[in-house]
Amino acid sequence: MTTVSGSDKYARVAELADRIEAEMKRIGFWSEVPPTPEQMKFKQAYAIDTMVYDQWLQFVLLPRVRDIVLKRGAFPPSSSVGRQALGEWDGDDRAVQLTSMLCEFDRVVQQA
Repeated sequence: MTTVSGSDKYARVAELADRIEAEMKRIGFWSEVPPTPEQMKFKQAYAIDTMVYDQWLQFVLLPRVRDIVLKRGAFPPSSSVGRQALGEWDGDDRAVQLTSMLCEFDRVVQQA
């Protein structure tokens, strides 16, 4: 596995976040309506108990990722958002590129 220096990792993750957002908008997975306060009180991974996956990406993952990049914080030791996308959007041709980006996100985040 190739290693990425800390500053390069932040830059790559920030660029991926921007690409993920753009792709979500392009394929119609972006919402102008934020989740309700009740939906943000999720208890399960990916907020599957209160919202759909693309809402979680937009309103939970992307803001958290951008905050980590901004503050030069620690990334989680692992990520499986790509794997989750594979299950969520299996058979949805619109999401092929987005799923690929999320798998790339997993690889970058997990690099030392």
